[in-house]
Amino acid sequence: MKKKMWLHKTIIWILMTYLLLPIIATFIYSIASEWYKTILPPSYTLKWYKSLFSDVRFWNAMGRSLFVSIVPVIISLVILLLAIFVVTVYLPKYEKVLKTIVILPYVIPGVVLAIALIKLFSDTLGNSVWLLIFAYSVFILPFMYQGIRNSLRTIDVKQLVEACELLGATKIQAFTKVVVANIMPGIKVSVLLSFSTLLGEFTLINLLIGGRYETIQIMLYKMLRESGHISSALVTTYFSIILVISYIGLSLSKGIQTRKVTKVGVK
Repeated sequence: MKKKMWLHKTIIWILMTYLLLPIIATFIYSIASEWYKTILPPSYTLKWYKSLFSDVRFWNAMGRSLFVSIVPVIISLVILLLAIFVVTVYLPKYEKVLKTIVILPYVIPGVVLAIALIKLFSDTLGNSVWLLIFAYSVFILPFMYQGIRNSLRTIDVKQLVEACELLGATKIQAFTKVVVANIMPGIKVSVLLSFSTLLGEFTLINLLIGGRYETIQIMLYKMLRESGHISSALVTTYFSIILVISYIGLSLSKGIQTRKVTKVGVK
């Protein structure tokens, strides 16, 4: 038994080393004054981070990345919340149809989706940023749907709506003030997961608008040819932001699971 435990721990440590070593090496390179002759850098500096954070181009790219990540999340959230609510309460037989439509972005590769969108909307939207925003809104539908639908399964939506109507509330009030409030943890997880996914997406943005609208992803792609140290600092900063968002999402998901277990225990 002890031999098996030792073997399992060894495999886990090897896997963690394999995953973390490139990240650690990137961080060390981002704080190294130079690194090409020795195993470890001879000296360390923060000038690459100072250069990055003092660059207006970085902050503009960050602002654009946040814009094209937040707006699609809002669009998808509003559309899916209304669609799932209507299907769950009034049209339950169409739930499989909705689920099939929502999961389609999983099946369609990013390259095919980008080319299809360019062909479909090139006359109306051209190569504007709104083409990317609508593409992103479709791209994150599976992530958004799963979290919201799982939260809705923990409550009886029909009974909640009927109880609200008996107390004099309208359907809109029941939806916004009662149903949404009860599934808010699931909405938060879906929003954070979708946001972190869009913040790290490169294929669609590169194919749809390329370098004309420079986001963090496009800036990193260009920076790799200009300066390895600054690009490493950018990767480290970029990874830290996504790590924080992922940690918040995992914490919220654990909270949802704890609530489910508590409800089951009470029943």
